[in-house]
Amino acid sequence: MSTTNGTSGTAKRDDDSLPLTELETAEILQSIRNSTTIPSTDLPADLALSYDLDRQRLQPPTDQEPPDLASYYWDASTMAPLNTVSAAAIARLRAYKPPPFPTWDRLPVSRRAAVLILLFADRKGDLRVVITMRAASLRNFSGHAAFPGGKADSLSETPYQIARREAWEEIGLPMDDAKIPKPFRIEPLCCLPCSLAKTELAVRPCVAFLHADDVPGKPQAMVDESMIPRLDAKEVAAVFSGPLHNFLKAKDEPREGETIPPGEWYDGYWHHWHGKPWRVHNFHVPVNNQKVTKPKVRDGGQAALADELDEEEDTVQRFLVWGLTGRMLVDTARIAYDEEPEFEHNAHYGDEAIIASLESTGRLPEKKKKEVGLDAIKDDVKDAKM
Repeated sequence: MSTTNGTSGTAKRDDDSLPLTELETAEILQSIRNSTTIPSTDLPADLALSYDLDRQRLQPPTDQEPPDLASYYWDASTMAPLNTVSAAAIARLRAYKPPPFPTWDRLPVSRRAAVLILLFADRKGDLRVVITMRAASLRNFSGHAAFPGGKADSLSETPYQIARREAWEEIGLPMDDAKIPKPFRIEPLCCLPCSLAKTELAVRPCVAFLHADDVPGKPQAMVDESMIPRLDAKEVAAVFSGPLHNFLKAKDEPREGETIPPGEWYDGYWHHWHGKPWRVHNFHVPVNNQKVTKPKVRDGGQAALADELDEEEDTVQRFLVWGLTGRMLVDTARIAYDEEPEFEHNAHYGDEAIIASLESTGRLPEKKKKEVGLDAIKDDVKDAKM
């Protein structure tokens, strides 16, 4: 990623080795916020954090606590219990702005889709991401792990509105923030460049963070222990989560107190997608150390396959996350942590060059809706809708 010069308009310092003053830090942060160039992932959040640590080391201790300079960039008092690395990752995602993509505005409604990449902090302060397993995939546990999401209903719907509506339909996450049970709340962070689905939909990933705010006099609420189990997997057979940073690694990252199940974390291969090289990432996400949320009410094929999951829960210890979902996870982690993966990958984010080429040559026309019978199971209905 290119580095944004966010210091224009500020006075040049004679000695760059000296720690920044609070005023200089605030000026730099404000100038970056006001910049009209594409922001980089070298964020002022990192600057504020590193300066805060340097300041505490260099200054003698006092009776008064030093100010939290990280709060220049985010409201630290209302964050979930993020560790330093996760807090910086959230700040990078907040600051990220995708490049302009005017092709989206020319696409018919039947070619527009969005997904919700919902992040939360676990008890160690590390970021995890919510993933669903579609019912049709559970028979062989061979894939179709996905983010909550789907096709646009109208041209006026924003990608974030699409993603939230579909998250309500699929996993029961309320569209109305006021209906999300306290102390949880959702903060939209950014959108990523569009990717191209196998069904030739332009899919906009929308990244959001699920906060668990402190309530005076009560223990800290944890998303994975309190909120995720409340979700109702309406149109999917399971809701689980994966460690976001691990989607940059070729092997499982060991975590204290957790057992790594047998099997490999990653494998991948290259193939061609509309004449372009496209890296397929296969992540085998452990689910042995977490509670997998399954439907409260089960209908049709969803019921049989979810029941099968119940029976095999003790033996199935990894879910396969691959294809478009795997690619979006890598893109999200690259931006969040400002790191490149240990494995081979596409250098660019998303598939906007392919989408623009297809649209300009008339290969993304309005899709005709399929008719579905009354006896179609929910997955068939959803496939027809998309």
